[in-house]
Amino acid sequence: MKKTFFFFFLLLAAPAAFAQQPYSVQMADSFMKAHPDSIRVAETRPARWDYEQGLMLKALEKVWVKTGDARYFNYIKKETDLYVKEDGSIATYKYDDFNLDNVPPGRALLMLYQQSLPKKEKYRQAADLLWKQLENQPKTREGGYWHKKRYPNQMWLDGLFMAEPFAAEYSRVFNRPEHFDDIFRQFELIEKHAADPKTGLIYHAYDESREQAWADKKTGVSPHFWGRAMGWYAMALVDVLDYFPAEHPKRNELVKYLQRLAPVIARYQDSASGVWYQILDLPQRKGNYREASVSGMFVYTLAKAVRMGYIPAKYLENARKGYEGMLREFIEKEKDGSLSLNRTVSVGGLGGNPYRDGSFDYYISEPVRKNDLKGLGPFIFASLEIEAAAERQALKPKTVALDYYFNREFRKDLNGNTEQFHYTWEDRMHSGFWIWGQVLNDLGAKTTALREAPSAGNLKNAQVYVIVDPDTPKETAAPNYIGAEHIKTIREWVRNGGTLVLLANDTSNCEIPRFNELAGAFGIRFTDKNINFIPDGKDYEKAAVYIEPGNEVFGNTRKVYAKEIVTLDVTPPARALVKKGEDSVMAVSAYGKGRVFVIGDPWLYNEYVDGRIIGPEFENMQALRDLSHWMLK
Repeated sequence: MKKTFFFFFLLLAAPAAFAQQPYSVQMADSFMKAHPDSIRVAETRPARWDYEQGLMLKALEKVWVKTGDARYFNYIKKETDLYVKEDGSIATYKYDDFNLDNVPPGRALLMLYQQSLPKKEKYRQAADLLWKQLENQPKTREGGYWHKKRYPNQMWLDGLFMAEPFAAEYSRVFNRPEHFDDIFRQFELIEKHAADPKTGLIYHAYDESREQAWADKKTGVSPHFWGRAMGWYAMALVDVLDYFPAEHPKRNELVKYLQRLAPVIARYQDSASGVWYQILDLPQRKGNYREASVSGMFVYTLAKAVRMGYIPAKYLENARKGYEGMLREFIEKEKDGSLSLNRTVSVGGLGGNPYRDGSFDYYISEPVRKNDLKGLGPFIFASLEIEAAAERQALKPKTVALDYYFNREFRKDLNGNTEQFHYTWEDRMHSGFWIWGQVLNDLGAKTTALREAPSAGNLKNAQVYVIVDPDTPKETAAPNYIGAEHIKTIREWVRNGGTLVLLANDTSNCEIPRFNELAGAFGIRFTDKNINFIPDGKDYEKAAVYIEPGNEVFGNTRKVYAKEIVTLDVTPPARALVKKGEDSVMAVSAYGKGRVFVIGDPWLYNEYVDGRIIGPEFENMQALRDLSHWMLK
C-alpha cells in the first residue's frame, strides 16, 4: 500500500514533461496487453458478446477521445467486428433471451456508426437489433423492464446501466424522442420501489410478484444494499443525462434523483480508507470488505456529476478521497510495468440455479478477483474524471461560443434529415469539432453555438469566440459574410477581455477577403500564399510544422500536422507565434484586455486529432489541449 501511495504522489508531483502516463492510460494499456486478441470475461469461458465487453469498450472509447491515440479506436473496432457480421447480425447474441446484459456493447455500435468509416451500415443494423429487443422487452405491469426473460417480474439495478445509456443515445441519434418517457420510467420505478426511505440506499432488486424467495413479501425488495448494484444505477443516471433532451419535462427529475443520491453515497463512504464496502451499510460485519468496482463507480458518478453541474462542487472532495483510496487499497504495479486492480467481486445475482438468496452470506461468498473487468472499466472511468478535475484546477470555467453563422454548411444526417455540419460541436465524423468540444467540456468549459450574427447581446455571456472557415457560395447557398458592423462588435468584445480564435482555410475554400478585414483589425492578415500541400495525399511529413520549446501557447507540443495553410502577415500589436521557414503560420495579438489567436487552417477538427489518419509522431491532440488551456486561462 505504501508503494502505491508513493507512486501516486510521484505522478502528481512530477513536472508535466516528465510525468508518467496517467492511470487511465496505464490501465487501458495494461488491459489491452492482457487481452490482445479478444475480450475474455473469464478464463473458463470463451469470448462472447457481453456487458463486461461493452463496459471495457466504453472505457477505451473515453481514453481514445482524451488522448487521440488510434490504438484504442482500432481495438474497439477490431473487437466489435469479431461479432458484427455484414448483415448486422451479432455472433453469440440471442435475441430471444431478452437479456439486458446483452445491450451495453451497443454503445460501441453507436460510436462506430457515427464515425467516418466505410461499410458502417452493419453497425446501425446491429444497433437496431438491440433496440428491437428493448422495444419488445418483457415488462412489469407498471412498465419496468424485466432484467432477463428468465427472471420474470424482476427489476434489477444492474439493468438500468445495461439498457438506458444505450437507449438514450440511440433515441437521440435516431430521433426517437418518445422513448425518453420510457427511459425515465425505469428510473422512476426504481426510486419508487427499491429506494429505502430510511437510509436513502437502494436495494439490489425488486420483484413485482413477490414470488421470489429473496423478495420481501410486503415490499418485493431484496434483502441487502449491494454496492455494485448501486454503482450501476448511479453511473446509469449520470450517463443517461448526456443524451436526455434539455427540454424534456422529466430531465430535472433525473437530476433530482442524482442530487438525492450524492449525499447518500458520501454518507456511506468509509472514512478511514475513502472507498466503499461490498455491502454498503454493514462495514463492521464480519466478512464484509472494501470492494473495487463500487468504489470506481461512485468516484466516477460524483466527479462527473460535479463537472456537469448536477450536484454541488463539495462532492468532488469525496470523489478525490475515494480515488486516492482506490490507489492505496486496490492498485498493484506488476513486474512488467503493467497495472492490476485487486478485490473486485466476481458476480452478484439473485435466484437462478443454484439459488442465490440475496443474503449477506451469499454476497460475501462470491469469489473476489484480480483484474475483473467490472472493476477495470469503472477504474478507467473514474481515473479520467479525476484527471480532468486536476487539469481544470489551473483554468477558469468559461463559455466557448463557436460560430454557426459565417460557417453554415448542410448535409443529410443519419436519418435523412437536413443538419448543419462541418466544424460544428455535434459533428462526430471527421469533418466536425466533436472531440474538441469534449476536451473543452472536460476542462470545465461550456460549449455553445452562435447561430446568429455576433452582437453585443449574444456575445456578452461568452468569454471565448471561435470563427472557422467562413463560407463562400461554393460551400453554401446565400452565405453570411463578415461585415463592418460585425468587426466593430467583435473588436469591442475583444477589447473588453474576450478571447478570439480565428481558423481560416486554404484560399480556394474560405471567404478570405472579408475574414481578412476582421483579422486585420488585430494586426494579422491572411496572405495569398498556401503552403504544406501533399500532392499524393500520403506524405504527411510534408505538412509537418515544428514548434520551438517555450512557446507561449503550445508549451507541450513539438510537432503538428497542418496541411494547405494560408500563411500570415503579422504587424504590431500582433506577433508571429509559429513559423515554418520564413512563413508565419500562427500568430497571436493582444488587444485591450483581450487576445486573439489566428491560423490559416481549420486544423483541429476530428480528422486530425483522433489519430486515425496521421501517425502518432504528430501531436495535434496535444496542440488541441494546449490551445484549450490557453483559451481557458
